[in-house]
Amino acid sequence: MLNLTPRYIHTRIDELPVALQPLAAQSLTLARLYAGRGITELTELDTGLSGLLPAEMLHGVTEAVRLLDEAIDAQQRILIVGDFDCDGATSTALMMRALTKMGAVVDFLVPDRFKYGYGLTPEIVELGIETYQPDMIVTVDNGISSHEGVARAQADGITVIITDHHLTTKETPPAEAVVNPNQLDCSFTSKALVGVGVAFYVLGRLAKLRRTAGKSTVQVSQYLDLVALGTIADVGVLDKNNRILVHHGLAAIRQGRCCLGILALLEQAGRDPKQLHAQDFGFVLGPRINAAGRMDNMRIGIECLLTEDWGTAQRLAQELEQLNRTRRQVEGEMRTQADSIVQTLADGVDTDTDESRDVIVQSKPEKKAVNDHKRSIVLYQDDWHQGVIGIVAGRLKESHYLPSIVFAPADTQRTGDDDAIKGSARSIAGVHIRDAIEQVAERYPDLISHFGGHAMAAGLTLKRGNFEAFVAAFDEVMSQMNDDVFAEQKFTDGPLQASDFSLWFAEQLADANIWGHGFAPPIFDGVFEVLSFKVLKDKHLKLSLRYPDVQYPIEAIYFNFDSSVWDYRAKQVHVLFQLDINEWNGKQSLQLMVKDLAVVEKT
Repeated sequence: MLNLTPRYIHTRIDELPVALQPLAAQSLTLARLYAGRGITELTELDTGLSGLLPAEMLHGVTEAVRLLDEAIDAQQRILIVGDFDCDGATSTALMMRALTKMGAVVDFLVPDRFKYGYGLTPEIVELGIETYQPDMIVTVDNGISSHEGVARAQADGITVIITDHHLTTKETPPAEAVVNPNQLDCSFTSKALVGVGVAFYVLGRLAKLRRTAGKSTVQVSQYLDLVALGTIADVGVLDKNNRILVHHGLAAIRQGRCCLGILALLEQAGRDPKQLHAQDFGFVLGPRINAAGRMDNMRIGIECLLTEDWGTAQRLAQELEQLNRTRRQVEGEMRTQADSIVQTLADGVDTDTDESRDVIVQSKPEKKAVNDHKRSIVLYQDDWHQGVIGIVAGRLKESHYLPSIVFAPADTQRTGDDDAIKGSARSIAGVHIRDAIEQVAERYPDLISHFGGHAMAAGLTLKRGNFEAFVAAFDEVMSQMNDDVFAEQKFTDGPLQASDFSLWFAEQLADANIWGHGFAPPIFDGVFEVLSFKVLKDKHLKLSLRYPDVQYPIEAIYFNFDSSVWDYRAKQVHVLFQLDINEWNGKQSLQLMVKDLAVVEKT
């Protein structure tokens, strides 16, 4: 049997919280899902916009709104400085759309990842001054650590408003206004807003102020398509506040009430907007927009979200599609190389070469499985592409269940020891990756040039010559973690009732709520009889299964399955799965998406 951790708490109606018992009378499974996610009152599932937390709770929002209002009235030149990921792109597009409707003189600038790096640096401020001559700079999805950039802007008399959501343990920059739910003195009770969520709150408060004063304004809620996209793509925790935002943005797209760029991107992906689900923001739309910032310049992605011309939207969406295909190719090559390096380490071969130093990796070689004794994977290669290191780090984290950091040169033409390399980190539950990097920075102040991020993802810059010292220091921090942190837990919401194996229930489940990070998508387990099986393309296991009291076969698919470990004598299997609807030739059928399985009985 599989070793699973139950997420469900109750199995009978009378064991559920009183508020959930009427729901349980309709669907015990659905009520169990909510109880297992800490829902005790049905009001926690409300999706009305009136349930959003008030903007007044955000520290700094009143001053930011006052300054923006005055800048619009005075026709001051406002420059939005964004970030080169999907959250930054949607934040920038939201600011541009709303402020323009309010009558502002506004333009935007997003740092080129490969030239300027992240955030409001002095260099990007100087570029902004040279190109746009702004009176005011507003950051979105960045700025909370940009002390030098703020000082550079203020030296030229430019007003700076920072809107950000990233974590910080230091004093905020002395900008004229700072709005960030995660700054030290903010009492906003949801710390899960992403950059576009913060921008939405600022603009909503500004629109209300201008409406009250009888000035030109806009209904900011009409842009919740952008908020939903940025929130899911940036893996924002889906607390109640974020679920409300995503719910309304998703509904708008399904009804066609969204920017043309999103519709054009869905057309490129062959997806029907009416059938869109929250997960599609992260797996369909997000990667295509992110491809602009990873492979070229995020301006393409932002212009796609801004255009009001369908032909232009289609053209830009096609460009993004091509960039995403290029990204997938580069990522695939890097993943193959990274997997080879990790396997070489596991086999006990030292890949650190003094002559070329093309590949530098963490760890003392040991002839054991890669996660037997190693507590992290840290890789670097001179010819790796900076734009996809975050994706590769994420894949390594998923496949080996270890905190993973992948580095690439900041400039592939400069790979000397004094030249910068940039790293992207992805983490596992229990390892706060940004804090771990900060511990390294505090112990060894000369190792890391810059860093920032979240619990699960972070970025950092250091000199190539400091790489090995960083690896040792990071390993030192990881060695202080408890062993059980590195043992992956696989959760289950328990077994399904026979009546749940239906298209109707799969559809109800998909639409019941906004599932995602922090409000985990339902996953179930059960013991099934194997009726038949076949291996597709040597890597996908397709099963036909029977479940007790279900009168028809249930189809299941296990993608990227290691067929060499499949026991052809399997008669019964314990399966961890998600419910899915398979569409083929215009017909729908129930399908189990297998996440893990174990043979229980053999013929």
